Amino acid sequence: QVQLVESGGGVVQAEESLRLSCAASARTFSTINMGWFRQAPGKERDVVAFINWSGSATYYAVSVKGRFTISRDNARNTVYLQMNSLKPEDTAVYYCAAGSSWKSRPSEWEYWGQGTQVTVSS
Repeated sequence: QVQLVESGGGVVQAEESLRLSCAASARTFSTINMGWFRQAPGKERDVVAFINWSGSATYYAVSVKGRFTISRDNARNTVYLQMNSLKPEDTAVYYCAAGSSWKSRPSEWEYWGQGTQVTVSS
């Protein structure tokens, strides 16, 4: 079982930055892939980025490529999402996910955090 707790959300203005963190309880954290997804009001949950167990491979949604960076610290059981040049359309609840998947579909991921709200005002 893996428990995930996100933090770092908040309200910012367009073009500002935020860093999200996700702390995992798993003893096997260094062997599992980690991802960030987001869900805006009235929309489906979409992939943002994910990173493999070692940090050597990453995937980004087209909409965030070049602005967001996913990273992980296996010694701290934590994955991060650095978000720069934020836009109002980035407003959503951001969820951390964990599992063996390397797919962008949320249904492929096994464990989820409770989410953290990110609001970007224009």
